Amino acid sequence: MLPLLYTNVCRRHSDWMRKSTAAMGSSLFMALAPGTVAGLLPWLLTRWEAGHWWLPVRVLGGAVLAMGAVVLVHAFARFVAEGLGTPAPVAPTEHLVVGGLYRHVRNPMYVAVVAAIAGQGLLLARPILLAYALFAGAVMWAFATWYEEPKLLSTFGAEYERYRRAVPGWLPRARAWRG
Repeated sequence: MLPLLYTNVCRRHSDWMRKSTAAMGSSLFMALAPGTVAGLLPWLLTRWEAGHWWLPVRVLGGAVLAMGAVVLVHAFARFVAEGLGTPAPVAPTEHLVVGGLYRHVRNPMYVAVVAAIAGQGLLLARPILLAYALFAGAVMWAFATWYEEPKLLSTFGAEYERYRRAVPGWLPRARAWRG
């Protein structure tokens, strides 16, 4: 009985340590990558100076920005809780992340970052941010297509291939994949 209890305690401690490390790594990566792409660069482009657009468009921008932020935090949390890793290529997950929003779209982080930038463009009435959102989205698509997908296929094999065939990469499906 005592060895079984000790084994369970050690396993829980190990899981807690891996999740803690993953949470710290994911937080750092979130500050660096999306923080730069959706925070620092839009600020450098606009200094947060707002233009003058119709108020409902600006309110819509605020809502899109807020939704993008919520989706981004959720997606990062899934990497910690489900994948026991980070989105950073240098500290990848141990498990393929397919839960939560990942049951609707394979790239919710990228979709969220593009939405956050576009939301800022609408909120601040700054077309330069809308153009930047398109550019950032194209760069993310290229990275996902030419680096991430081949890497995930080589790491997770048939599990990823089945997921890739069932869940769209960029336009979320209405019903969650039950894979």
